[in-house]
Amino acid sequence: MYILYTLVAAVAIVPLLLKLYFPYFWSDCSFMISLARSFITFAKRRLRKPMFTVLDRFFEHAAQHPHKTFLVFEDDAYSYRDADERSNRMAQALKRHAGLKEGDTVALYMGNEPAFVFCWLALAKLGCSAALLNNNIRAKSLLHCFNCCGAKVIIAASELGNSVREVLPSLQEQNVKVFVLAKQWSTPGMETLADKVEEAQNEPIPQSARSKITFESPAVYIYTSGTTGLPKAALINQERLLAAMEVLSSNRITQEDVIYINLPLYHAAGFIIGFVGSIVTGSTVILKRKFSVSQFWDDCRKHNVTVIQYIGEVLRYLCNTPKRDNDRDHRVRLALGNGVRPDVWKEFLNRFGAIEVREFYGATEGNLVFLNYTGKIGAVGREIFILKKLFRYAVIKYDTAKDEPVRDSNGFCIEACKGETGLLVSKITKISPFYGYVRNAQQTEKKRLHNVFQKGDVYFNSGDLMKIDKDNFVYFQDRVGDTFRWKGENVATTEVSDILTMLDFIAEANVYGVEVKEGHEGRIGMAAVTLKEEKQFDCVKMYSHVACYLPGYARPRFLRIQDSLEITGTFKQMKVKLVQEGFNPAVVQDPLYFLEENQKSYVSMTPEIHSLIMSGKIKL
Repeated sequence: MYILYTLVAAVAIVPLLLKLYFPYFWSDCSFMISLARSFITFAKRRLRKPMFTVLDRFFEHAAQHPHKTFLVFEDDAYSYRDADERSNRMAQALKRHAGLKEGDTVALYMGNEPAFVFCWLALAKLGCSAALLNNNIRAKSLLHCFNCCGAKVIIAASELGNSVREVLPSLQEQNVKVFVLAKQWSTPGMETLADKVEEAQNEPIPQSARSKITFESPAVYIYTSGTTGLPKAALINQERLLAAMEVLSSNRITQEDVIYINLPLYHAAGFIIGFVGSIVTGSTVILKRKFSVSQFWDDCRKHNVTVIQYIGEVLRYLCNTPKRDNDRDHRVRLALGNGVRPDVWKEFLNRFGAIEVREFYGATEGNLVFLNYTGKIGAVGREIFILKKLFRYAVIKYDTAKDEPVRDSNGFCIEACKGETGLLVSKITKISPFYGYVRNAQQTEKKRLHNVFQKGDVYFNSGDLMKIDKDNFVYFQDRVGDTFRWKGENVATTEVSDILTMLDFIAEANVYGVEVKEGHEGRIGMAAVTLKEEKQFDCVKMYSHVACYLPGYARPRFLRIQDSLEITGTFKQMKVKLVQEGFNPAVVQDPLYFLEENQKSYVSMTPEIHSLIMSGKIKL
């Protein structure tokens, strides 16, 4: 009997000891079990014949519950059957009038709207891949992104037709077929599509039309600024999209959930996490054209939203709105996203209630994902021994001044200690491949880091500085290289520099991001420029130029005019000192300018303007 009592007591005390010494043990176990189930499901689907894709998962839901609401947009609701039928007509129209065949690529140039969803489903049915163009890009950037993916067809929303018309001569030189989602369009060389879809038959596309598609075949091209240059097309093949489906299912989202998507569908977050994620689970999507802070919670209440997506800025905007008595009157239970600051995270929970925030980390083209499944505020994920051995990632020592990894006497990288900030790298293997950027071997190679821990190994260079604490939580620290993040968008400094030097009075431009400490996430754009001989700085012309060529988040809000730009011995522009000095006229002796939207001009930066910005009275 004594032995029995001892065993009972031991069993009873084990949970207490685990909670005391291993507080995240059960969370780790639960996550690993969930992940194991996802891997098993992926493996089963991977072995199915014929090949199983995201489209097949959509077909399953359309067959099982055809009348369930799949998509809600403004005042319109579409069931799974509606989406199936509309995408059938879209596919038939494209097959007939665009001559699409299996393996072709089509560029989608549109914002968030049902047509985007129907177009992608239609292309999948035809065995075609889609290049998801950012609907903010124009002119040179638009042509560059289009040419990256090798598409011969572009489909543009009606409101973006004029932007396509500006580059139409270049498209016509390449024999590109241009369609506008409108019933009428007068420009020669641009065909209407909406009328053709209406006339098309609701005839399903047979599986044989996509029978040659393999797991290596492209599913979508998603563009990323990466670290340098113009946007680059990251290849997402069928296998990776299928794998993403299973990872998403580990977030305990079910077909009973209602997902609110206000992030752009051309982004990996909006498309893969939001749209593809809803297909995985069979849930309902509430689609918005764009994020609206004033409509956010009213929409959530109206549609009984249970899952929201965010980038750090979204939660901050919500927290900055005036408090209301019904702030906690909603059904949202899960927020999934990345980039939220710890203080905003805490304020969001305190104000809007017990919402589970699942912060994650991952790059569109990357081969590693972290997920914070414990709710630890500030962390992007958690290091687990088994996953580290499986995916072979590491945080290595990094010299930010030299902008390169620290290597030992043998030429190998050095793993950072617990609590030390370093560069995140992940070994490129069959389990965690890196496919690179389409038609951009140079930029692809820049993301590969060779001879990291032994001769001949190759790792993916994330370009991100991370830290892993003594409790194995992973924290994002900063970005290295030539990219900064503002309003949830990556801004490539060299692209902005190229745009600025197009002006006839700008000789050189060094673009970088600076912090605005008063409640602003990320870094805002600033440029140090030199003027050409005998040229004057034109404030109005500068504003008109950046407004024409750059989306709002990429426009330099501050300008600094210098006599010369500092460079390193290897002719790299020096940014560290410029970033540290920022835009304070009390610190910077060079002429400073501020982009004033209301005046449509750059104006001289004064101590008064600086004070208003830092106090939050001038919104950026």
